[in-house]
Amino acid sequence: QVQLVESGGGLVQAGGSLRLSCAASGRTFSRNPMAWFRQAPGKEREFVAGIGWSSTTDYADSVKGRFTISRDNAKNTMYLQMNSLKPEDTAVYYCAANMAGWLTPRSGEYDYWGQGTQVTVSS
Repeated sequence: QVQLVESGGGLVQAGGSLRLSCAASGRTFSRNPMAWFRQAPGKEREFVAGIGWSSTTDYADSVKGRFTISRDNAKNTMYLQMNSLKPEDTAVYYCAANMAGWLTPRSGEYDYWGQGTQVTVSS
């Protein structure tokens, strides 16, 4: 059974940092793109950052320069380092894996999803 499990969310003050982790089990994703999405209350799920199998990366404009995505294929784990957090970053953050092989910001292209982890940034 394939599982993606996020961790590392929490409550932080504006300007602070958090590091999210996404641990995969049930199969290896070293050859697959993975991504982070987020969904705030009353809003649609949106792309945050993605990383390809060769470690190419893509970021939403709203997080460029503040967030860094990375992966450790030996651990089958993906990370999201979030710095200079803002109240508008408050959301449930989800990790996802795309079995098709290409990095895309479209949530519908992702096949596996984690359960989400809450990130709350206070002002």
